[in-house]
Amino acid sequence: MSATRPVLVADCVAKSYRGRRVLHSASLRAVPGEVRALFGRNGAGKSTLLRIAVGLLQPDSGSVFVDGEALERATLPALARRGVMYLPDDGVFSSAFTLGRQLAFFVRQFPGGDVACAAQITRVSHLLDRRPHQLSGGERRRAELAAALVRRPTCLVADEPYRGIAPLDAELLTEVFRALAADGCAVVVTGHETPTLLDAADHVTWCTDGTTYELGPPSAAERHERFGSEYLGPRWWRASG
Repeated sequence: MSATRPVLVADCVAKSYRGRRVLHSASLRAVPGEVRALFGRNGAGKSTLLRIAVGLLQPDSGSVFVDGEALERATLPALARRGVMYLPDDGVFSSAFTLGRQLAFFVRQFPGGDVACAAQITRVSHLLDRRPHQLSGGERRRAELAAALVRRPTCLVADEPYRGIAPLDAELLTEVFRALAADGCAVVVTGHETPTLLDAADHVTWCTDGTTYELGPPSAAERHERFGSEYLGPRWWRASG
């Protein structure tokens, strides 16, 4: 584990829905300068863990810390004011305004960003006059990363950003995640695109059976016997081992 203090921590959280325990003693850490990949099968609770970490859900037990400070009740607006940005799997933009106008909203709320520069990096400059529903899935994801570059968060939490997009769009997402981390941002990403996430990540966290395991760098995760056999699959694990 990195010696750098995490900027965002969901520590030992538990959550149940309608009597079904989804999480127990699960933790998430977002560390400045790192891209952390959170793996887990559907229903394992990884999205629930993310939503607790960013203040969209309240845990049944456990705590959320920002910059080492325990929050009595974490909420998304409060965490946003502390530099946390959440990219949900269903997107962040409204269909009521053009992409360019919405990026300008980010600049007004979080001054200092550069819309033109962010749009150029994410290759959406030609899309600024369009509304989000007019964009392809990959274009929307690139536009959301333009918002992150404009926003300049200290922590970016992205749920399933690679889902359903083309390889070239996925490559650009990884480049931006890596660039944000290199600039000191703490990046947490979930998904099922195993090779892509392992290539992007500095650190792997595995969510399974309602809890989490810190597996370390991708090379160590690929050699982890249980993660290899239960998540990656025996063929992958044998090839990596």
